[in-house]
Amino acid sequence: MPERLMYKTCDRLQTYNLRISRLFIAWLICFCLAALKSTCKDVPGNLYVDICNRTNDTLVQEVIIGFSSEVVENEYIVTFRRYYKPKTRERFITAALKQADVKWWHVIPKNNPAKHFPSDFDVVQLSESALQEGLEALKNHPSVKHVTPQRMVTRTLKFTKVNDKNAWKNEPSLPPCDSTSLPDCRHLHSWHSSRPFERRTSLSLGNNLAAGHHTRRRLLRSVPRQITSTLQADVLWSMKITGTGVKVAVFDTGLSKSHPHFKKIKERTNWTNERTLDDGLGHGTFVAGVITSNKECLGFAPDAELHIYRVFTNNQVSYTSWFLDAFNYAILKKINVLNLSIGGPDFMDHPFVDKVWELTANNVIMVSAIGNDGPLYGTLNNPADQMDVIGVGGINFEDQIARFSSRGMTTWELPGGYGRVKPDIVTYGSSVRGSSIKGGCRSLSGTSVASPVVAGAVTLLMSGVLHMGSAINPASMKQALTASARRLPNTPIFEQGWGKLDLLRAYQALRSYRPQATLSPSYLDLTECPYMWPYCTQALYHGALPTIVNVTILNGMGVSGRIVEKPIWHPYTPQYGHHLELAFSYPEVLWPWSGYLALHLSVAKTAYSWEGIAQGHVSLIVESPPEDGETEVRVSSLKLPIKVKIIPTPPRSKRVLWDQYHNLRYPPGYFPRDNLRMKNDPLDWNGDHIHTNFKDMYQQLRNSGYYVEVLGSPLTCFDASQYGALLLVDSEEEYFPEEIAKLKRDVDAGLSLIVFADWYNVSVMRKVKFYDENTRQWWMPDTGGANVPALNDLLSPWGISLSDKVYEGDFTLGDHEMYYASGTSISRFPTEGRIITRTLNNQGFEVISGQTQQVEEIPILGLYQTGSDKLAGRVVVYGDSNCLDSAHIQKDCFWLLEAVLQYASTGNLASVFETLKPFSVPPAFDLPQRMEGNHLYRYSKVLEHHLGTPQTRPLPPCLHLSWTTPFPLNKSAPSNLYRAQKLLSVGLDVPLPFRQNGLPHSLSKLPWETQQTVSIHPSDLRSNTLSLFGVFLILVVGIVLLSQWLRLGKQPRKRRHRLRRIPYAPPPSVGRMSGV
Repeated sequence: MPERLMYKTCDRLQTYNLRISRLFIAWLICFCLAALKSTCKDVPGNLYVDICNRTNDTLVQEVIIGFSSEVVENEYIVTFRRYYKPKTRERFITAALKQADVKWWHVIPKNNPAKHFPSDFDVVQLSESALQEGLEALKNHPSVKHVTPQRMVTRTLKFTKVNDKNAWKNEPSLPPCDSTSLPDCRHLHSWHSSRPFERRTSLSLGNNLAAGHHTRRRLLRSVPRQITSTLQADVLWSMKITGTGVKVAVFDTGLSKSHPHFKKIKERTNWTNERTLDDGLGHGTFVAGVITSNKECLGFAPDAELHIYRVFTNNQVSYTSWFLDAFNYAILKKINVLNLSIGGPDFMDHPFVDKVWELTANNVIMVSAIGNDGPLYGTLNNPADQMDVIGVGGINFEDQIARFSSRGMTTWELPGGYGRVKPDIVTYGSSVRGSSIKGGCRSLSGTSVASPVVAGAVTLLMSGVLHMGSAINPASMKQALTASARRLPNTPIFEQGWGKLDLLRAYQALRSYRPQATLSPSYLDLTECPYMWPYCTQALYHGALPTIVNVTILNGMGVSGRIVEKPIWHPYTPQYGHHLELAFSYPEVLWPWSGYLALHLSVAKTAYSWEGIAQGHVSLIVESPPEDGETEVRVSSLKLPIKVKIIPTPPRSKRVLWDQYHNLRYPPGYFPRDNLRMKNDPLDWNGDHIHTNFKDMYQQLRNSGYYVEVLGSPLTCFDASQYGALLLVDSEEEYFPEEIAKLKRDVDAGLSLIVFADWYNVSVMRKVKFYDENTRQWWMPDTGGANVPALNDLLSPWGISLSDKVYEGDFTLGDHEMYYASGTSISRFPTEGRIITRTLNNQGFEVISGQTQQVEEIPILGLYQTGSDKLAGRVVVYGDSNCLDSAHIQKDCFWLLEAVLQYASTGNLASVFETLKPFSVPPAFDLPQRMEGNHLYRYSKVLEHHLGTPQTRPLPPCLHLSWTTPFPLNKSAPSNLYRAQKLLSVGLDVPLPFRQNGLPHSLSKLPWETQQTVSIHPSDLRSNTLSLFGVFLILVVGIVLLSQWLRLGKQPRKRRHRLRRIPYAPPPSVGRMSGV
């Protein structure tokens, strides 16, 4: 080979080797960038490079939300019994007011799209001089349903930087933000509950305690993923199911017409007093984007008709009348799905609640957020707590209930009944990506994010079953969502409802749905923990007050229905069902689309000393009128399996009775928080139940071996010989004289009485008044934290009374650190009793004057043995209940409650009390008096108003249940009652008809067919998979390039070595050549 040819070959090899080297370097750069992007993929937009290179990772932006109310005086909503044209409504109002000789009034005109249509209400302004006469005349008109005040809500936002260590302690941390260097970080919000607080501030008049404001219905603000891929909406998109043909309404802050993410904005309407349809805040844009966006951060139903209802101004103001008009217009426009990201505790706001019922009765599927008041139980917001509304809670991407998500139970039914299961369903509500107000995407968190996720899913599902017509309604949609939901492990039913939204299984349920009624929950296994908390925490036993379980009936057969005859109890003889007794209560009519079935469970006398599991089932029949074209009524036969644990009746000393009957709360009246430092949420609205804001106290008592029962009737309605102690905590209600007399006899016979009171001071009550938007007047508390005058009446037979002083402060009791939060003191106590005193701050003086004052030897705890021997009961009084209340607990006193129970039940003093000596309380000549002009009678079960003076009502009779006749069955039920609910004629395992596009042909290959609860990484599943695949692919390419480099790098050296060994010689002769 010629030398120049050999060297040319070597040069080519070197050039090729150089190219391989460059490719390897390029690969290395791509690999680094891919890894960087994978790390930063959760950051919205294109900010990942800047954010991930910042060094300050301790900052997160917090949005502080404030609410206040302002009301135009003397405006009232007049609701009619039917829809009338404007002239007809005006004629009715004129006739009523002229008859009452009212000289001046004004019907406020409607300046919105509904002004030309019939309506069922008007807003009327009355003159102050004839206000009462005008109201009475309107209420008495035969065409008027009710008259309620007009209301206005104002919301304010403030963005601050907070330390991430103090926020989201149980949530995934968010990307750090500095709004000064990164303007787009203003879209990263975080929600912080107002309940925990770590510092105290002055309570002077100038420091936000005195004249406060309160709002009941508010926009549930969001705090900081492609969500559609996570829930596999792309599977339905591949089947040409994209939302087409469905009208979805967003009630929020508006939307820009030119926003690039939306292609089917059908109509935008403005119901405010501002002349704009655009969104000035961004919340409405985000919500609409989660539902229907078709670019970047995709929504679930991009081809749905989007109807925008702007009901909040840029100043974040709204009125009840705006909502009512907008709701009427939604009915007129035949909206299919409506998302409502507002909420409040006022389930007694009759115009609003009635209109929601009317909406769903007109086949509007309403989806609403349950609220951001978690993790406290009993914090559901209205309207999500209504049976006909799909109430949505939030989870994070680890399938954990978000801390901010409100919890059940509902509190409508208290004190006589028990709450229903809510939320209905949960879905992702933490760090979800949606449309930003100016294009692009943002990430938010909150139940107002989870709500549009479900609303978008419902819209998408409905578009795939439009051919089923009226079979798809608010009840059937909720049935499909709940039946197909995936239960979260180790999570109680009042936190997750039926479980996590499963979009594809819900579609399976819907496409084979047949109209029917179902029950929620579908079975009652009171031994299943923690799902059936709190029922599973305490077994049933003979002699206990009946356990109440409230089951919701969903009627997909029609908007109205009824339970035929009576439900029947079928005890299973082989499984000891005959030891269980049942009684039922239910409404005459199930409307709209729903109703309730309350079960009262009790243990028969034959099981007084028996222990075991009892099982059976309840059967009932629900029927609805025939639909158009049908001749026969629709009928659904239901079965409710029941499983309970029964134990022998516990000893009297271990049985505690909780008085629920004398606890009052908002709504309807102004009953203030027990802790005066709780400025953000002034109302006591959690029900004061052992399974809501006293949940932790209840669990502690159960862990200590005590059995706690709830009394929802007067003190005359229980057998005191069954209980060791009666527990009165934070009582606001008055007492019947018969109750006071009976309790004295019960204590003499051995029942002990334990009272945890709270503050009461008329001057302080006047300071904590606020202007309420419902009554449009200054609201004065009708009691303090507790009704001390009523408690003094109850304690008077033993010479015990409480004062009207208000104290707070830290102190030590034994080895325990204590905090006294807005409590009262003992003003009278028997000389033979034992008293604990401590040095505290005079909080009442601080509230009134703004100055601090410390007082020594304040009597705060008293223990008294009544009678001459230990056979008589004991009385224990402590001046503060905040240490038991989870709503604003700082230092719990559960240990104190246990020590007190030990003394009350056995007469034995705990070691912490043994050193106590009798203490003479200075005599109190002036006991606290009830505030003049209070309106407690309006909300009281004890008082009524008679001739201008409150007086005691007649004592109501005790509830006597009618126990149903059992129909035993010789059969057995499975030990595990949990099954994914199977709707009639529905198979959730039927494969979907996937199109030939490379997708799997059977749902058996989808994630739900593996383990029932799948833990998902915080990032989006699809983007996570693609990122890992991309990194893996780049890595493989890099290995190939590296191997080529190494292999080719060796070959040129070998060839050069051989070339050097070939000597150079002239061309050989012909002979030599031939010789060769």
